[in-house]
Amino acid sequence: MIKIEKATHSHLADIVAIINAGATSVRKGKEFGSFEEYRPAFEAMLAAPEMDIYVALDPSGEVIGTYQIHFLKGLAFQGRPRVELESVHVRADQRGSGVGKLMMAHAEQLAVEAGACLVQLTSNKEREGSHQFYKRLGYDQSHLGYKKMLV
Repeated sequence: MIKIEKATHSHLADIVAIINAGATSVRKGKEFGSFEEYRPAFEAMLAAPEMDIYVALDPSGEVIGTYQIHFLKGLAFQGRPRVELESVHVRADQRGSGVGKLMMAHAEQLAVEAGACLVQLTSNKEREGSHQFYKRLGYDQSHLGYKKMLV
């Protein structure tokens, strides 16, 4: 039985390992060092009322997936919030096992409970397998995204 819960301090090292293992293109080779270097950002995320970070745990309590959820305010859709998902990652040895689908369903339920009008996310153009995964879950590739790296 997979359990999804809010991340705690004890999960940080595993979260960092999972997201860095999945680094692509612009992040590749730039994410390294001790997980302690990520602690200030993690602490700020835990304290932020507009977002949360979750982990998926296997029956033994090991972190096998993670995602970040942000509740964004806006005027569109009569001012209903929208939800943005970031850093959706499943540990490589667990991909294809349904963990990602469970995490996405969990995030969508949180969005519904918050009265959100939509869930949005971006996925690196190199992640073709992820794109197919999101399409199977009903996500439309409705927009083009742009990023400008500052680091």
